[in-house]
Amino acid sequence: MQLRTVLATTTAALAAAACLTAAGPAVAAAPVSHACSPSVSLDGFSDALDKTTFDGTFVGNFSALAVDRDGSLAALSDRSALFDLDARTLAPKEVVPLADENGAALDSEGLVIDRDGTRLVTSETEPSIRRYRADGTLLDRLPVPAALQVAPAGRATSNQTFEGLTLLNGGRTLLASMEYALSGDTAGTVRFQTWQRHGKGWQTGAQYAYRTDAAFLGVPEVQALPDGRLLVLERGFTSGVGNTVRLYLADPRHATDTRGIENLTGQADVRPVRKTLLTDIADCPALGATARQPQPNPLLDNIEGMVITGRDHGRLRVLLVSDDNQNAVQTTRFYRLRVRV
Repeated sequence: MQLRTVLATTTAALAAAACLTAAGPAVAAAPVSHACSPSVSLDGFSDALDKTTFDGTFVGNFSALAVDRDGSLAALSDRSALFDLDARTLAPKEVVPLADENGAALDSEGLVIDRDGTRLVTSETEPSIRRYRADGTLLDRLPVPAALQVAPAGRATSNQTFEGLTLLNGGRTLLASMEYALSGDTAGTVRFQTWQRHGKGWQTGAQYAYRTDAAFLGVPEVQALPDGRLLVLERGFTSGVGNTVRLYLADPRHATDTRGIENLTGQADVRPVRKTLLTDIADCPALGATARQPQPNPLLDNIEGMVITGRDHGRLRVLLVSDDNQNAVQTTRFYRLRVRV
């Protein structure tokens, strides 16, 4: 499957777009001068998988990305399907269906590939985190604090629960981000829940408060850095205007453990996760992108997945993907960024 190059605006850009490296996903290349901000540049984007199918399965609805142990990409659809993509071409190589204990589909949103190759997958329904073998066989599920469960069992709102998932501390700590606030917490304050590895299992650990820039912004994805900091996506949608997507560098290392605090209402003694804006994706160059609905920048869509794929000259290579919701006016789009932290 050949990628459709979407960046070329000059002969030089076309030549650059033809150079695909094995070190990172084959999203069409571009000069590093395509700055979104002093910290972030856009190397390119690809719509090549938009509205395609593979092995009878719709390719899209992507909510999370991960790098597998063999260097390939795993792409999670929120329609309970896990794709294996070629890291160079993005071509699908395999798709595995996922299901819960009763054989029902998941609202699958977050993905981590553990060091033994098992897949940790969140579902927004309960919410839950389940462990699967690479072939989709369900192994078990992790405990979830009562307050984070969907009402009436807990204080979460349906479809606003576990979205992001990442491993920290050399794989000893798992962190999941709630998308929006719990009932009783101030709007725009979301909780990051952790688990600690104990033998072959996981036990619930510390919890942190993270404040989004506005109540309409949620947290669709988090990715850990080796030093314990996080890349955090904030995303929202305004009808008639389009998407807002911002990338932050966040530091939970000195944040207050909030698991014993019932309501987060801006208490002075609660230290939230500190964050610094890296870029607003609307400030990136459009590079010829088109949108099927109003957007502040035609490059934007419903960006929901993010993974760090490597380093290049001191910058992180970061791959984003949008969730097209299998909707005619939305696009499955991959974005390749270089990020200085």
